[in-house]
Amino acid sequence: MNDYTHDTAPTQFVEAGGIRFAYRRFGNQAGGLSPVVFFQHYVGNLDDHDPAISDGFATDREVILFNNTGVASTSGVVPDTIEQMAADAATFIDALGLTSVDLVGHSMGGLVVQEVAIQRPDLVRKLVLVGTGPRGGVGIGETPPETGALFGVKLPRQEDMWLPILFSPTETSQQLGRKYVERIVAREDRDDSPFGGQVWAGQGAAIHAYGTTKDPAYAILKNIKAPVLVVNGTDDIIIATINSYILQQFLPNAELILYPDANHGSHFQYPQRFVTHAKLFLDS
Repeated sequence: MNDYTHDTAPTQFVEAGGIRFAYRRFGNQAGGLSPVVFFQHYVGNLDDHDPAISDGFATDREVILFNNTGVASTSGVVPDTIEQMAADAATFIDALGLTSVDLVGHSMGGLVVQEVAIQRPDLVRKLVLVGTGPRGGVGIGETPPETGALFGVKLPRQEDMWLPILFSPTETSQQLGRKYVERIVAREDRDDSPFGGQVWAGQGAAIHAYGTTKDPAYAILKNIKAPVLVVNGTDDIIIATINSYILQQFLPNAELILYPDANHGSHFQYPQRFVTHAKLFLDS
């Protein structure tokens, strides 16, 4: 067990496949449990992960956060396909010398995690998919203009843009959302530099292609043999909640949890509950 937490773990770098990956690694390495690698959402970076979740996992297992190719402090050009993002992520994990990991993917990160499990079944033990959906899922890559506009809002504290994107409009959900924002801005060396246009364009193109490439009967999901926990809120406006039902129905081995009065960031709204549920799943 090292003494680092989400807010104090240093940013490290590893070279692999011509890319210099930025990552943070902390938690209990002596617990005998598989390391957990977290995959980030659209235009998110290392500092948009929730400390309440990272530190919750880190009490008994190792936690790894990273920026994929071209994002923030990781070099390269953002891939414009989910498949290439997955290949790059697997390259990163291999570079750390890991041979078996659990993966937690949120939103776009959930799309990438699925592809890692398909490309590298040898590497993936279990998956947790949050606020995401399958290839060709309902409405994925076809965001309505009014929803897409939420990502372009300029605010005095830019992190407040996540409140309408990740949380429901109810007073209770927004209050819990504000607590999430306070948690993610607490790190002293937080990287709050704006994303370049290539990140927006590359990730947007990747999500659009993945979502609009239809997969009849969601046949590709049959290739994911690892056990999967699917988590979402009851009213996800970014990747519609119906996609979570589809994942549970068509994956060979999946269970589903829906949190009430919650939107796209349901696990950020209920971090302790999410950590408890995810650990029960990963440890079983």
